[in-house]
Amino acid sequence: MLEVRDLHKAYPIRGGGRVHAVRGVSFEVPTGSTLGVVGESGCGKSTMARMLVGLETPTGGAVLVDGAPYSTGRRPDRRARRRVQMVFQDPHSSLNERFTVGATLREVLAVHKLVPKARRPDRVRELLGQVGLAASTADRYPHELSGGQRQRVGIARALAVDPRILVLDEPVSALDVSVRAEVMNLLIRLRDELALTYVFISHDLSMVRHISDRIAVMYLGRIVELGPWLAVSDRPRHPYTQALHDAVPVADPSAAQGREFDEIRGELPDPAHPPPGCPFHTRCPLVKDACARTDQVLAPVAADHGVACMVVTGQPPEETR
Repeated sequence: MLEVRDLHKAYPIRGGGRVHAVRGVSFEVPTGSTLGVVGESGCGKSTMARMLVGLETPTGGAVLVDGAPYSTGRRPDRRARRRVQMVFQDPHSSLNERFTVGATLREVLAVHKLVPKARRPDRVRELLGQVGLAASTADRYPHELSGGQRQRVGIARALAVDPRILVLDEPVSALDVSVRAEVMNLLIRLRDELALTYVFISHDLSMVRHISDRIAVMYLGRIVELGPWLAVSDRPRHPYTQALHDAVPVADPSAAQGREFDEIRGELPDPAHPPPGCPFHTRCPLVKDACARTDQVLAPVAADHGVACMVVTGQPPEETR
């Protein structure tokens, strides 16, 4: 359903040079499945998401939907945009405060000419029902809704154009903890009922594993580990993924008390001046001399499981260039 080939995005900066936000990202997402993308702030997750939906044009590489180019050197047209929609992180700022919920949804239907004008109120009620909201919500403004209700409206707006793919950019991080499970369960139900394909982006590994079939771990614009959700979340191989795994809180205090792990040293490097070789070598507890000289690529460590670390994979430098 969705294929990303060697995707790059660089932004020019004043005085010369470029910020490399996304560098050589590639993956595939089969129909009806979910790819979770996890990484700390500044790793390029949101920039990649914006390229997937056509809000940013790639510097290099391509996005394909159903085998056809979707986003290459220019933005997709309106018809193509219907196939890939986005649910944003902040449900408050992503909605127009001057529009009622009904007006927001009717605008989508009108712009894309999906439903005759007389039929639009019925379609709005259908969309609200799909996301678990009462029909009366159509007459309310965003500020009259809770955070969870606003995010449900954002999901309904994305569904209004009958998309094939949803890109979910931290869709529950701005919500109260008590509401997150409700919205996550809603997303899982909609995926199964409507045969949707998801790219679920988060900085929380525990949240990503709840919904994903496969997980991609990003660091400084690159994917450093990609594999099945159980292997990546419970048996991580890359040292950065291991650090993310160790940072997840444990519910059992007795188990948490005896935990030992290697903490990540230092700060995320400047994306305008990325370090040579492995991008993680400046903070890695397993670093070797060759890591600073040799670029890393995903190499298999198991079936459908790749890691971009020659220390873990055991590949000599000449094989990872």
